[in-house]
Amino acid sequence: MGIQPPAVKHALRDRNREESLSPEETLREVAPGVFVTYGVIGTIDKRNRGFNGNAGFVVTEDGVVVIDALGSPRLGREWLEAIRARTDKPIRYLILTHNHPDHSYGAIAFRRGTEATVIAHPGTERYLNSSQFEGSVAYRKKLLGGDFAGFAGVHPDRVVEPPFGEPLELELGGEEFRIYNVGGHHSFGDLVIHMPKRGITWVGDLYFQNRTTYMLDGDLEDYFRADRLAKGLRTRLMIPGHGIVQEGPPFPMRQRTVSYVTRLRDMMRKAVENMTPLSRAVDKAAKAFPEWEHTALFEENHRKNANFVYTEMEKALLFGGQ
Repeated sequence: MGIQPPAVKHALRDRNREESLSPEETLREVAPGVFVTYGVIGTIDKRNRGFNGNAGFVVTEDGVVVIDALGSPRLGREWLEAIRARTDKPIRYLILTHNHPDHSYGAIAFRRGTEATVIAHPGTERYLNSSQFEGSVAYRKKLLGGDFAGFAGVHPDRVVEPPFGEPLELELGGEEFRIYNVGGHHSFGDLVIHMPKRGITWVGDLYFQNRTTYMLDGDLEDYFRADRLAKGLRTRLMIPGHGIVQEGPPFPMRQRTVSYVTRLRDMMRKAVENMTPLSRAVDKAAKAFPEWEHTALFEENHRKNANFVYTEMEKALLFGGQ
């Protein structure tokens, strides 16, 4: 429980272990008209039912902008209900920060239950046609049973391109949203959403708290480009895909995650340059990050990350880059 956001800790207190959380229970207003529901920090299991990522929404004079849809059709419906319990304004947009299941698999509830325009990264189409998508859906149907009834992949109505180009700009009810395509730093394609008038930045899974990042679906060079872009945005409130909202600068979530990725890159680059075998380099990296060992998914992700970065450094040595 020590790694969980306060809203999750409070909701889990004195609960039966068989009871799962709903988005309404962890929903908090983090700035006027800006709401975040906090998911459990951890991997998907039968207790959290895939509610292991954050999502949010912004209420404007002319409607609602929703950011991320949670991890199953059931959670998507509950998320939609939680939004409607707070406002009767129409949902105009659903923005998906990336394609990973904990952020996007609830989108079908918005497709069927609203007239919202779905905005996503162009890589979403590639993901929806991939074997990775097929395997992920099959796994979740088996694990979550009825929670996944009625699932279908949601294709975006609008995409943000090109990578690292000018943002897609939305204006709704006096609020401005600048949506940046930040390549594929974490998934098949990732977005960062900036609200310049408010100084609020929704960073998706660019930065993590109390959880070890997962790098295998991403691009290492894109990661550092995305970080530079996000760092250049005027931000006083940073909203992540996992963990609590932070005020700043500085933002500890950014400092810790970037430090982790940078150290791992430098360690694997040195190993490749010294012709250290992959297995030995990964074994060394496994013991070199004790400050991360207490975080969620360290055991599941860290060695895989090290393996991935080593192969990226091999490519860079052969073909240039990084």
